[in-house]
Amino acid sequence: MLTNIAQRIEQDQQQALQSVTASLLGQLVQTNQYVGEVYSISYETALLQIHDFHRERVGGIPSLSFLVATRFRANQTFEDEEASVLLLRVMDAAALPTDAEAERVRVESARRVSGEPDSHWDGSQIMDAHTHQLLSFAGVRARVIGTFYLDQRPGSTQSDDLVMRFGCDLSNYYPNRGLKVYKPNGDALRLIVNYLEPERSTQGSPRRVPLGTVRYASTNRSFQGVNDVPVELLPEDLLGQKSALFGMTRTGKSNTTKIILQSVFELRYPRQGEAAQRIGQIVFDPNGEYANENVQDEDSQANPAAIKNVWQVNPQGNSADVVTYGITPHPLDPNRRLMRLNFFEDVTCKLAKRLLMLCFQRKIQNI
Repeated sequence: MLTNIAQRIEQDQQQALQSVTASLLGQLVQTNQYVGEVYSISYETALLQIHDFHRERVGGIPSLSFLVATRFRANQTFEDEEASVLLLRVMDAAALPTDAEAERVRVESARRVSGEPDSHWDGSQIMDAHTHQLLSFAGVRARVIGTFYLDQRPGSTQSDDLVMRFGCDLSNYYPNRGLKVYKPNGDALRLIVNYLEPERSTQGSPRRVPLGTVRYASTNRSFQGVNDVPVELLPEDLLGQKSALFGMTRTGKSNTTKIILQSVFELRYPRQGEAAQRIGQIVFDPNGEYANENVQDEDSQANPAAIKNVWQVNPQGNSADVVTYGITPHPLDPNRRLMRLNFFEDVTCKLAKRLLMLCFQRKIQNI
């Protein structure tokens, strides 16, 4: 009797663990977003086979977009090796073994409709359904970004108290095991681009700063379903790190830089019992787009903003926390410190003489 009760309790715990595992990984995998199969994989690259039907159903697969791949099944727990989700980034097309024959058939079909403006070579009157089905497969090369997996919450005594983690590599792979590929959309994409380690912060942290929305390409069409996925930033992630910002002209690089500078500056004002962090920032601004008000980057209230006024974001702000330097004065920045030398002062004259002598000595040595 006691044995049956123990077995029943163990089964219930196993089912609860399976349910939690499926619920957490299900946030990343949307079955209606299926696009294809992984037919070859290594530690850095995955080759995918995708059919035009699935590509069209998910709104297309833009270059550099995210895909996820997994073998997870609903009856598995987080301890199973297959209970994980690979994060992939689309890089380019990949050749399939049948591409040469497929291209030959397409060329012959295109010749048959040459000169007929109302007909396409893939139409049902030109190409039979079976051939059309076979030629609709295409290869895609993707880069392996990392792995989402589950682990027990640190310090928790409950076996089904799990958290999602991300590792920036692929710990193992089997070349003869297939993986289902899905295109994350909506909530899944938001979870991916805004992922935080469980120990760092909660999803509702007041320090998370919205930067914009996910946009895979300049051709940003609404049916792709990725128009309104917000991207957020934790300012602490930038401290002590090397970061770069890339983008085309007039796509918001300067405005994004201002948001980052302001969010790091605001760390000096603690919230909800946090410790204040006074982080020093040096901004080299040869074009004056941060020190001066830039009308073309004005906010939604039509108020031009400059980084030199960032101290005004908090009622406790102090203008002395921001100092601007320049070569010429500016009418809207009366406190700007000019970086010019007055040769009529004795101290400055001596300094200028030393600099000139050093320059002449270097020139003589280089002759």
